[in-house]
Amino acid sequence: MNRIGAVLLLVLISCGRNERQLPPGDGIKIEWTDNLSGDFSFKDSWSYPEGVYINAHGQLSCDGLCPPETDAMKDANGKIYPDSLAAFYSVVDTSHLYHSLRSEAAVHEWAGTHFISVKRAGKDTVICTTQNNAATHSSLHIILAGNRAVPVIRLTSISRTPEEIIPYKAGRMQIDAPMWRKGILKASFDFTFDVEGGMYWRGAIYARVEE
Repeated sequence: MNRIGAVLLLVLISCGRNERQLPPGDGIKIEWTDNLSGDFSFKDSWSYPEGVYINAHGQLSCDGLCPPETDAMKDANGKIYPDSLAAFYSVVDTSHLYHSLRSEAAVHEWAGTHFISVKRAGKDTVICTTQNNAATHSSLHIILAGNRAVPVIRLTSISRTPEEIIPYKAGRMQIDAPMWRKGILKASFDFTFDVEGGMYWRGAIYARVEE
């Protein structure tokens, strides 16, 4: 087994998978560029954590994912009591989360996501994982190893069907080399996957590499 296959095997084993479900070949050759063009303005946009919103009273509140102790801090109309505001925001995360991903996809149970984590897993290996949410249950995983990229889709369905790993078929990935040397993944990608129906995932990434 080649080095990239071995890396991906470790990832899939952690998900309860086996070698037969590895994507074929050595991965997609990364195209390194000195100045990657394109629209990366999404990195300046942000969202609140999932479930946090501005309520009818102009207050930052949360719904569905609230800590249970916050129920007693709101009246029947959902307004947070003035004397409970400090306590409410001590347990509810209202951070501004800057977007790290702009993408479009034709995959199962996908309604969009703005976030991708980029984490170093070895000297020359980095694993990128898009974030699921209440409406999105397919995540894109990209293993970067040396000069190769191996993308797979991991579908964790809301139905009771087993989790599914969908291998790539073909694709392209460009990475800005100067930004990479600074510890930032600035990249564009366009992947197709080995299933019927024309499944694809394409977009752009701007994210700091977590060591």
